[in-house]
Amino acid sequence: MSIPVPLNELGATLAAYPWGYLVTVSDDMRPHSLAVPTRFEGGSLRVTAGRSSLHNIVARPEVMMVFPHPTASEYSLIVDGTASVDGGEVMLITGHAVLHRPALRPGG
Repeated sequence: MSIPVPLNELGATLAAYPWGYLVTVSDDMRPHSLAVPTRFEGGSLRVTAGRSSLHNIVARPEVMMVFPHPTASEYSLIVDGTASVDGGEVMLITGHAVLHRPALRPGG
């Protein structure tokens, strides 16, 4: 089950998720993920990324971020959008965000 997150509420929603996985696509079309702390500034997500992620974003700017909830049985936040490189940082303009429930509950 997914619950849409209105983009104007994304900053408040992100308060419960101190870090996330930035998922990009490499030159050989494989997913590349990087665990990063994230800031929400001026309506966009900002993260510091490594060389591979920055290269991937320049070539293929459509990215996804997955923010697992610190409690395994709670909803994870999934955000997708278009990223750009701003110095050594990634700026993600969000296109869509949802809270997604775990498929299986722990212990059952």
